[in-house]
Amino acid sequence: MLSPRFLSLATAAALMLCSPASRALDPQTFDLCVGKLRKQALDADIPAQVISDTLNRVELDPKVVELDQSQPEFTSSFADYFTRRVSDTRIEKGRHYRQTLAPLLTQLTREYGVPGRYLLAFWGLETNYGSFIGNTPTLNALATLACEGRRGDYFSAELLNALRIIQAGDIDAAQMKGSWAGAMGQVQFMPAVFLRYAVDGDGDGHRNLWQSTPDALASAAHFLQGLGWQREQRWGREVLLPEQFDFSKVGLDQSLSLAEWNALGLRMTNGQRLAETVDWKASLLLPSGHCGPAFLVYPNFRVIMGWNRSESYALAVGRLADRIAGAGPLRHAPVDAPRLSREQVTQLQQTLNQQGFDAGEADGLLGPGTRSALARYQQQHGMIADGFPDREVLQALGIL
Repeated sequence: MLSPRFLSLATAAALMLCSPASRALDPQTFDLCVGKLRKQALDADIPAQVISDTLNRVELDPKVVELDQSQPEFTSSFADYFTRRVSDTRIEKGRHYRQTLAPLLTQLTREYGVPGRYLLAFWGLETNYGSFIGNTPTLNALATLACEGRRGDYFSAELLNALRIIQAGDIDAAQMKGSWAGAMGQVQFMPAVFLRYAVDGDGDGHRNLWQSTPDALASAAHFLQGLGWQREQRWGREVLLPEQFDFSKVGLDQSLSLAEWNALGLRMTNGQRLAETVDWKASLLLPSGHCGPAFLVYPNFRVIMGWNRSESYALAVGRLADRIAGAGPLRHAPVDAPRLSREQVTQLQQTLNQQGFDAGEADGLLGPGTRSALARYQQQHGMIADGFPDREVLQALGIL
C-alpha cells in the first residue's frame, strides 16, 4: 500500500464532513453522510450523471469499518516479514516475467529511468504480480471510510478522486475494485496517486491498472520517477561489518560517504572495499540486529520508502529486485526476534521514556524512534547498541 505522504496528494481539497473521532456507523447515519458526499461532489464540479450513477448505488460495508478499527495483536519480526515476501516462489515468478516482459521493461527503463527488476519487485509485493488485486468495491470502501469518521476528510477527498477517474472513462464503477482501504489495481494506487501518475502504457486510450499490465507497470515507473528515482543507482546492498564497529552509526537518520564507510571497515559481501567512484551518501540498517544482515542503503532506498514508509518493505523491494536479476541469497540470514504484542511494544516505549531514553509517542509501533532509544539504552548498559529488541534487552527492561 502507498505511503501516507503520497496518499494525501489531494487532501487539501477535502471539505469538513465528519468528526475526527470514529463512531458507530449505522445505515441511516451512512445515508445522511452520503447525501453530504453528493453535495461535495457537485461543489467539486463532478457531473450530476456521474454522481447519480455511483453515489446513488454506494453501500455501507461493515467489514471495512471492522478492518479499519482493528489493529494486529502482534508485531511481525523482520525475519518473518522478509521470508514471507522474498520467497522462492515470488523470485521465480519475477524471473519468469523478466524474460516474458523484457521488451516492455526495456522501454520503461529507457523512458523513466527505473530498471525493470524494481518494477517487477513492486508488482510482486503489492499484488503477487497482479494475481490478487482485491475484490472490495472501491466506492463502497471509500464512502464507508469517509463516513466512519476517523479519517473522514482524507477518504472524502479520495472518494471524489475516484469519481473523477470514472468521469475520465478509465474504468467504470462496477469494475473499480481493490483493497478494503481503497487501493486499486495491480500496483495498488490510491485514487489521488492514480490521477497524478497513472499512464496509458498500452496505447488504448485508457489507464486501466486493473486489467492492463503495461498500464500498471508504466504507471509504477512514472510514480517512482516522480518520487525522485535516480538513474544508474541501485537501492543499496548487503555489507559486512568489522569485528569492532561503532553501532552508533546505524540508522536512516545518519548518512556517510562511501569513503567514510570504507574507513569504518565496511566491506561488500565478497570482502572488497565499497567503490568510491560515485558521490553517494549512504545509511546503515540492521533490521534484525548485529547477528543478522547489514544493509547499506543509498538515495533510491528513500524513494522506495516514498511508496511505502516501512523500512522492512523497502528492504524487501530491494532484495526481491536483486534476486529477480540473478543475485544469490543473503550472506547472513535475518535473525528472529521475540514476538511482541502492541501492548508490550507500548510498555517498552513507556519504560524507555520513563528512564530518559526518548522513544517518542507510546503508540505500540516499533519504529525508528523506538529503535534509536533502545540503542541508547543498550549502549548505556554495556550491551551491543544495535537497537534490536532481543530477549536480553527485553528482559532487562522487564518486558519479558
